[in-house]
Amino acid sequence: MGALPVFRWRLAPDGLATRRQLRAQGLRPGGQDVAAQLERPRRRGRPPLVAYLYRVDLAVPVRPMTPARRAALAAANRARRVCPVCRRDAGYVIPTSLGTCVPCADADPHGSDGSTR
Repeated sequence: MGALPVFRWRLAPDGLATRRQLRAQGLRPGGQDVAAQLERPRRRGRPPLVAYLYRVDLAVPVRPMTPARRAALAAANRARRVCPVCRRDAGYVIPTSLGTCVPCADADPHGSDGSTR
């Protein structure tokens, strides 16, 4: 990617946009190659942030949400709410740091009377 033009943050020319900016316009890159990149300068020893830019004139409309895609997305989101231990719908997305719903994560592993087995 050494041949790509590099622009400083907020100084990209018109006609180029990031994926997020394209999505806000109802567009997607549509298989085109990266046209340029933006670089935000380093801050306190961190590496520079890079964003890739795509040509807006070559972007294509976002694919419409079909009933099958909508059903698949709903099933995936529903699966993220089901606790693998108690098999109940938690009503929220299960945190990956816990791996279970909060009541299952807070359950006392030694029993409710405090005695160890």
